[in-house]
Amino acid sequence: MAVWDDVVGQDRVTAQLAAAARDADAIVTADSALAGAPRDTPAPAGQTGASQMTHAWLFTGPPGSGRSTAARAFAAALQCVSPDRALGGAPGCGFCDGCHTSLVGTHADVEIVRTDLLSIGVKETRDLVRRAALSPAGGRWQVIVLEDADRLTEGAGNVLLKAVEEPAPRTVWLLCAPSIEDVLPTIRSRCRHLTLRTPPVSAVADVLIRRDGIEPAAAETAARATQGHIGRARRLATDERTRARRAAVLKLPMRVDDIGGCLKAAQELIDAAGEDAKQVADEVDTKETEELRAALGAAAGTGGRLPRGTAGAMKELQDKQKRRATRTQRDSLDLALSDLTGFYRDVLALQMGASVPLANDEVRDNIQRIAASSTPERTLRRIEAVIACRGALDRNVAPLLAVEAMTAALRA
Repeated sequence: MAVWDDVVGQDRVTAQLAAAARDADAIVTADSALAGAPRDTPAPAGQTGASQMTHAWLFTGPPGSGRSTAARAFAAALQCVSPDRALGGAPGCGFCDGCHTSLVGTHADVEIVRTDLLSIGVKETRDLVRRAALSPAGGRWQVIVLEDADRLTEGAGNVLLKAVEEPAPRTVWLLCAPSIEDVLPTIRSRCRHLTLRTPPVSAVADVLIRRDGIEPAAAETAARATQGHIGRARRLATDERTRARRAAVLKLPMRVDDIGGCLKAAQELIDAAGEDAKQVADEVDTKETEELRAALGAAAGTGGRLPRGTAGAMKELQDKQKRRATRTQRDSLDLALSDLTGFYRDVLALQMGASVPLANDEVRDNIQRIAASSTPERTLRRIEAVIACRGALDRNVAPLLAVEAMTAALRA
């Protein structure tokens, strides 16, 4: 299975990346031949035409389009050591040691960076820049995959700029962001830009069946419900808790008939998001805390006294955990709001007589009821209310206040 097989519905992008990987392989091969030749041997002749390879790439596309999947596949192709390459085979076989370790995240020369916090700061970015300056241990490429480039602070972006502007000879930066506007202009102007599209529902269902072994009917339902979002479709098809949470969100439009119902529905959304954050904390925070205490020399168990002078490290970890809880809550709310937008999208489709399949066919009765009792103009205003709530959350408005304002607007 080639590394490109998991890049769903992006034929144009995979063709560009495959061509760049071939040129990158030719560069490595030529450099290796030159290194082993006598000192007076002339350099190998260059390729005809412009090389498709460059040192910095920017992958953009809507959520679920597979930005990070495409970046990881390209990183694997750059590290491919398949012997078939000498016989004319394309890099990115998916089976060799270079491809496999790159895809699973254990390759020594592939650094995959993601964050579960609200932002990536200057300190973390400086560590990345130092890593990028090193020569590749395996002799091919030093690849940095930054999956959340849109979360760089302004200071972190300025730190990254110098490294992208003047990279080490064998360093490749792969940045991922929802849109080109989410990255500093000075950085994006130095990157080759690839735009990914939302993959077709049929393509998402196919990859769920082929790679995850999901039943065809369940895969089709999950792919349609998430409107082509690969990661959400996989969670919806495999996690009962996710399905229950989504079913509760889709009932919300039927519960905002009065102010009391609006406020109760808003509180339940906030409580559900808080429960998600608490679950992550229960799974991760306790383990992190105990590991840090052990590393600092505290006695076993939560009651052990910390050595003098280590309180700062513990405080730093607690601050990180609080930021992670905040992001987890926001991500859970954003997922609920996405499902709510999809519901009203189906309502509008019925009202306009559009010949498109409903994303939420399992609640067709509720969709038809709301479509019959309102107008397209009111449905558009409701969609705008959901979008305004998402914008308010991005601006750090208190979550409960933002969601209450949205549910009140849905009633109006």
